[in-house]
Amino acid sequence: MSQNNSVINLGDLSKPATVLIEKISEAVGEIFKPYQIKRIANAEAEAKVIYTIADIEVQELQKRALRRFIKEETIKQKNIEDITAKAIPELSVTANPREIENDWLLHFFDKCKIVSDEDMQKFWAKILAGEANTSGSYSKRAIEVLSLMNKNDANLFERLCKFSWKIGGDCPLVVECRDSIYNEDGINFSVLTHLDSIGLLTFNNLTGYIRKGLPKTIIVSYFDKKVKLEFQKEKDNRLSVGQILLSQAGAELVSVCSSQPKEGFIDYVKGKWEAGKVVVNIL
Repeated sequence: MSQNNSVINLGDLSKPATVLIEKISEAVGEIFKPYQIKRIANAEAEAKVIYTIADIEVQELQKRALRRFIKEETIKQKNIEDITAKAIPELSVTANPREIENDWLLHFFDKCKIVSDEDMQKFWAKILAGEANTSGSYSKRAIEVLSLMNKNDANLFERLCKFSWKIGGDCPLVVECRDSIYNEDGINFSVLTHLDSIGLLTFNNLTGYIRKGLPKTIIVSYFDKKVKLEFQKEKDNRLSVGQILLSQAGAELVSVCSSQPKEGFIDYVKGKWEAGKVVVNIL
């Protein structure tokens, strides 16, 4: 493969993208040349040289180990470059990748270098771009939790985020996990227990969770719909927010989900809140 077959010509990239590539190269080692992406062909060419030397200097077992090492590192290198390439279109014009901490980048790429699945790479790419856009958006704990997730976990979490409201922060409302409105999207007791076990949320199907100390009136939202809630008392009101609470990592990872609103869910929640004597007005 010719070195001219680059996936991305950095001369065509915005400054934030170029700075991101330079920052990653400084922190974790070379990934992209200033003029092209370092391709797998380069690694293969280097491997051929090593193999020739190996034929002379090492035993067969050592040669097999060396070949395995080269193959594994080549795959990891490709994953790093693919995730970085996918992050570039997600960068904002005001992104400042220089502000990303080197320790964060080292931790990030240590966890994502074994991710080859296309869809999971997109999740990782959004995290990288989000951190470049606003440093400090994603904690190492969130990266750790994402590293424990497979494609099915990510899909389940994305489905759960269909039910996410903004009540202060992101708050998926699972009022009763046995209700059909959740089950028809695959959200049920076992799924919520699993998402709890990998650190995305805490699940309490016995008593649920309550927001306390609320004023007479608050504004919450479900995707682009704003909803006004009016309580009976002037202060110290309570609002049921269902059976789950997002962990810090889960709250951070909501932003990388591409969830769409669930049809009929506003009316479902409205009925539940009104049963608790809350006046609900969709604005």
